[in-house]
Amino acid sequence: MTERTLAIVSAGLSQPSSTRLLADKLATATVARLADEGVTTTVVTYELRDYAQDIMNNMLTGFANPRLEEMIEAVTSADGLIAVTPIFTTSYSGLFKTFFDVIDNRSLTDQPVLIGATAGTPRHSLALDYALRPMFTYLHAVVVPTSVFAASEDWGTGDGGRIDSRVQTLPARIERAAGELAALVARSDRSARIRDPFELPAGFNPAGLFPPR
Repeated sequence: MTERTLAIVSAGLSQPSSTRLLADKLATATVARLADEGVTTTVVTYELRDYAQDIMNNMLTGFANPRLEEMIEAVTSADGLIAVTPIFTTSYSGLFKTFFDVIDNRSLTDQPVLIGATAGTPRHSLALDYALRPMFTYLHAVVVPTSVFAASEDWGTGDGGRIDSRVQTLPARIERAAGELAALVARSDRSARIRDPFELPAGFNPAGLFPPR
């Protein structure tokens, strides 16, 4: 059976948090879609609040400690990424942005990414398209078309909230986004081909320094 790795990054600050809840629901739906395609998925989940001091130290010194380095490696080498942030002052949280500032800006190249966000009001939903999507596009990730925003009212009823028939319910949006991400992750060979960035290419032998064996 085909195997893939899915990384989950949640920037919720409270515990428990609606941000983590949304991230978990997106992950569950994506894993189910991959299973339908015969793909076994290993999920690794990280709450940035647990790494806040490590991330800030990295920002100040330019170096990641072993704990943060292991987390960054797991996130950047995964076949797919689900990234969810609370919205503060009309944009992603500072912790969320700082984490993606400290990783190499080439490390997410071609990685399928599903973005999500939470806030108290639907008025912040556009932050997904004017803040998160441009950031991941700059990082050369492949962001799935459907992003998922959850306001407080979306958690209010069993069908995901909003009564307005013109707006998809939260579960419907989750399923649609999960299907898009699963389709990309199923075709990915990212986790198999990620290599040590300091590894010398095959045949590298500047000026014949290394004699053939």
